[in-house]
Parts: sequence; structure tokens; C-alpha cells
Amino acid sequence: MKMSAQLSASATAARAHQEMFAYWASLRRGAGLPARIDLQPSNMKRLLPTVSLIDVVKEPRDYRLRLAGTGLYGVYGREITGKALGEVYNAAAADYWRRELDKVVDERRPGVGVHSLAWRGAPHMSILWLRLPLASNGKDVDMILGYDAVVGSQAESNSGIRAA
Repeated sequence: MKMSAQLSASATAARAHQEMFAYWASLRRGAGLPARIDLQPSNMKRLLPTVSLIDVVKEPRDYRLRLAGTGLYGVYGREITGKALGEVYNAAAADYWRRELDKVVDERRPGVGVHSLAWRGAPHMSILWLRLPLASNGKDVDMILGYDAVVGSQAESNSGIRAA
């Protein structure tokens, strides 16, 4: 993939992140966080293939993928719905995600970043990720809305996944 195509994919991913963030922010109730029940899949239809819902497990704290969009199958090479982080990732990648998700839970704020898929044997690909806190009571984060855009030299051609 040429540099201009990579930049275009990254720009497309950034726009999709903005769209998902704006949707999540529109669901807030003042200072309160939106809840899972507030989400309407029809309002984020274009983004659904790489959306995930992550349960926050309380004691000991961990995370379980309640739902993973169909587009994520190609990223992970298998179905990840229902799996805990340690069942999806190697130890280093699982630790990375625990740290990032802990920040979202503890700070009650969105998280964003880039994660290489080198752990999956695809160092030429990365996910631009967005994690948005959800709280049934508006305050205590009990679920996280995830959105991933895959970018890289093979992301668009081989996996069937494109930056949304």
C-alpha cells in the first residue's frame, strides 16, 4: 500500500472515530455516562462490523467481550464473543488491554490509541481503537463500547476489513 493510501485509510479511521464518539456523547445525560440500554444499533449501522461491547468483571477486575462485530473475526482469526482478554490475547497484549481498559473504568473517560497486530503475526497492521465508558447507573462503568479501525499494508486487501 502506498503512503497516500495509508494516510487516506488513517483519515477515514479518524472520521469514523469522530462519528462514534459524537454518537456516544449525544447519549450522555449531563455529567452522567450513557448506559448500554441507550445504544441503538440502527444509529451506528455503518460502524457495527468492528464494534464491540466489553463487560467489566468486578472481582477480580477483568474484561470479557460480550459482543464482537463480524468484521473483527478477520482481525482475530476466530470468534471472540464471550471470551475474556486472556483467551483472546497473548500475555503482553492482554496486559496492554487491561491497563487501557482500567483507565477507561477508573477515569470514567474515553480512551483512544493504536495497537499493533504484531502479537497476531501481522506487524504490518494496526488497529486504531476507541473505548467509550458505559454505566447502567450513569456513574459506575460496567461496560465499554469499543470501535476498531484496521489500517496497514494488508488490512484492506487480505482481511476484508477496511477502516470504516
